[in-house]
Amino acid sequence: MTATDEAGEPDSGRLQVTIGGMHCSFCAHTIERAVGRMDGVEQVSVSLAHEEALVVHDPQRVRAGQVRELLRDLGYTIRDPRKVAALAEAEAELAEARWRLAAAAAATAIASWLMLLMLAGYHFALLPWIMLALAIQVVFVASWPFLRMAVASLRRGILNQHVLMVVGALGGIAGGLIGLVEPTFPAAHFLGAAIFIATYHLLSSFVSIKVRARSSEAVRKLLNLQPPVARVVRDGTEQELSIDDVAVGDLVRVRPGEAIPVDGLVAGGASSVDTSMVTGEPIPEEKTSGDEVIGGSVNQTGTLLVEVSRTGGDSFLATVVRYVEEARALKPGLLALVDRILRVFVPAVLLIAASALLWWTLGAWLVTGSADVRRGVFAALAVGVMGYPCALGMATPLAMIRGGGAAAERGILMRSADAFQVFGRIDTVVLDKTGTLTQGAPRVTSVVTAAGRDEHEMLRLAAAVEDPSEHPLARAIVTRAEADDIDIAEVRDFQARVGEGVSGSVAGHRVIVGKASLAAADGLDELSARVADLEASAHTVVMVLVDDTVWGAIAIADPVKFEAADTIAALRERGIDPLMLTGDNQRTATAVAEQVGISTVHAGVRPDGKAEQVRALQAAGHRVAMVGDGINDAPALMQADIGIAIGAGTDIAIESSDVILIGHRLAAVADAFDVARDSYRRTKQNLALAFAFNGIGVPLATTGLVHPAWAMLAMATSVTVVLLNSFGLAALSPRAWRRFATPIGAPSDHHRDSQGAHA
Repeated sequence: MTATDEAGEPDSGRLQVTIGGMHCSFCAHTIERAVGRMDGVEQVSVSLAHEEALVVHDPQRVRAGQVRELLRDLGYTIRDPRKVAALAEAEAELAEARWRLAAAAAATAIASWLMLLMLAGYHFALLPWIMLALAIQVVFVASWPFLRMAVASLRRGILNQHVLMVVGALGGIAGGLIGLVEPTFPAAHFLGAAIFIATYHLLSSFVSIKVRARSSEAVRKLLNLQPPVARVVRDGTEQELSIDDVAVGDLVRVRPGEAIPVDGLVAGGASSVDTSMVTGEPIPEEKTSGDEVIGGSVNQTGTLLVEVSRTGGDSFLATVVRYVEEARALKPGLLALVDRILRVFVPAVLLIAASALLWWTLGAWLVTGSADVRRGVFAALAVGVMGYPCALGMATPLAMIRGGGAAAERGILMRSADAFQVFGRIDTVVLDKTGTLTQGAPRVTSVVTAAGRDEHEMLRLAAAVEDPSEHPLARAIVTRAEADDIDIAEVRDFQARVGEGVSGSVAGHRVIVGKASLAAADGLDELSARVADLEASAHTVVMVLVDDTVWGAIAIADPVKFEAADTIAALRERGIDPLMLTGDNQRTATAVAEQVGISTVHAGVRPDGKAEQVRALQAAGHRVAMVGDGINDAPALMQADIGIAIGAGTDIAIESSDVILIGHRLAAVADAFDVARDSYRRTKQNLALAFAFNGIGVPLATTGLVHPAWAMLAMATSVTVVLLNSFGLAALSPRAWRRFATPIGAPSDHHRDSQGAHA
């Protein structure tokens, strides 16, 4: 009997889900442990940065619906990444977090005011009861989701940051309740500590959700590349049908300038087709009868009749969607440094609290014959309060905010925590060729003339014939003529022959630009050796014939960026090994690699192959960054430890990346590495400072002599020290607080100002 999922569909044993409500890598660890313990689950991979999980399981032993139910029981939500509703769900989650934080902040403000009155000597009988009401509102109402998640984790023997928050907050409330009946207990202070802890946790959660609320729209944008309708020819009649109604074997007509709606083979016609979404190359391919075309690529010149070969989930775009989704889930899980500390810190605090209670009760009774219950309870509660890691939680975000501002001032947007933590430890950078190492558009690089022919005049005639054409090669020739201040003459009797070239009459001459086979020409042998050399160095060469005589040849290529070689050298100086991964042919790839100084080249690689190559490097123990700008780079950008998108590239590449380089500047890759390394160094400093407070405060709290007010003061001091270490004295300026409120990766004031100046 075939197993089915909760929707009645066959259960494939491979469940891929988008999870809402994750806050830090501790959440990813919780999910991996809880789901991994289910009987029948073989593999669990969770990506915090993209909130994706991939679960490989035996459908005969555990159903996909059971896995989803466990995730919901843990307190997380399940989203469908291919539904627009998922974006609305993420926004709703952010709105709820904002509402809960606002409610807690209001209660905290009131509690702070009351405690200031109390410290000033104003006491009244209702003060502890008002504080209790505020604590209940913050802990049991505003923080209710964390209580559920903590209970669900404890039921499975998992200790995480939610458990520690609940222990600290409930410990504060317990101390407050004791104080209501035992005057020697500082009820208001314990209740204030509970409010402070819960509110901080809500703030931390809100910031985390807000950072990830920029839900990736890559999958939706990929699917939107495919036209929603197609012109299908059936029984000799052309009719417009929804793409869902097109079947394999149908004939689809595609006119010039239209996106090809289906995958198939050319059954009639000939045209130039922009296939950059597949290969990344800017020069169109000539398609004739029998050639394959891909849905989403753009037909440019002629009309095509395409026989459909793949539809629905088998189409190229749908396949790339799967590659992107799979890469998200298989991306290596990275436990943040602070969470590695918390994995030890959380159980240690709970153990110390229990030990303090036992020492002052059972231990004191065994030693002195009298148990000091009051001191034991006070010590245990104080440990729970002092043990809540406020500064530890702030250490990474503050360093990221500072690093994000420094990066933005250099035209770099850092979009994820991984970009800061991992980038400084990258040892391999994989670079796409077109648009990354090269400029991404064809340009005239050489003009070769036959003996006795004038270069200026040849360009004038060639540009006149190419001017009416929209072909990228034609535009390159016209652009070169305009750059040389050549007046472009008028052309008559213009003709374009698909796959061959163009012709026309200019100033009484018959001019042909294209393949030499367009006419029986004299003088071709004179240039053949030079043309062969240009083609061998990855140039596209077009011949210029005037009145059936070869005047010369024009070489066109996608030139290497001027800073590419220096950038590769800079990466090597930092101990990073660069390699090239491209969909272009081996000859072109090798030629470009030699110019920039890259020795390892993988050419002719399709989008799924790029992600596989990155995955293989990761399996060999490398930390990999991928730099790209095209649709075909998206799966690899998603798979890499750090995905770096050229900001002038496609939306799909940008949405799939961790780092965005504004504009075309490749040299920013090395700058981003330096910023990330500095930020990670500052993160470690912050953690050392923060841990010093908790490391000293928790042992002191075991004495039972630490007042809750001192615990709150210590937490506030530790956060202030971490803030000053991150920003220096500038932390006290309004600009620093604006930066704190700005989402990580957003442009800084300086960067916005510089953009305005350039504009």
